[in-house]
Amino acid sequence: MTLLFASSNPHKVDEVRAILAPLGIKVVGLQSLADPPPEPLEDGDSFEANARIKAIAYATATGQMCLADDSGLEVDALGGQPGVHSARYAGVGNSRAERDAANNAKLLRELAGVPQEHRTARFVCAMCLADAEGNIIAETRGTFEGIIADEPRGSNGFGYDPLLYLPDRGCTSAELSPEEKNARSHRGQAARKMAELLRERL
Repeated sequence: MTLLFASSNPHKVDEVRAILAPLGIKVVGLQSLADPPPEPLEDGDSFEANARIKAIAYATATGQMCLADDSGLEVDALGGQPGVHSARYAGVGNSRAERDAANNAKLLRELAGVPQEHRTARFVCAMCLADAEGNIIAETRGTFEGIIADEPRGSNGFGYDPLLYLPDRGCTSAELSPEEKNARSHRGQAARKMAELLRERL
């Protein structure tokens, strides 16, 4: 069984592929399509809404069963921001690396002077699976709790990984090995829940 994962981010595709492979499911990203359809407008007000928009749009455009996710960072001291705007929080940068750096810098500015005990935050991932006709089959959600560090640390991962400090591990998400991150990350949780639902269907 081949499953289209509606992402062109190779980190995300690899993470989901590793979790679904034991079920005999081959996960391919958008880069596998010869003529990828245009990106849908992700104007939902929640991670779940945006995941649904992507799953339905890509499934109906390609005629394939499609898994989509929307994820981001919620910071309690900022009222849950950047939330669904996580990827374009700073609004600048042409490449993913430039956007990540600008987003991290803005987050640190916003939290300047906020003591550690009030810097609690979490990554959230909502996943949605749609069939080839665009009908929603399953939805899952995962979270990954931590504290926003004072400066970026680590080179593994992407996005806000260098800033999410994990008190129980004494390191940031970007300092975890890929295996350990998959075992506890928000996307890993959501993908494993989706794997369970797929196992029941298969």
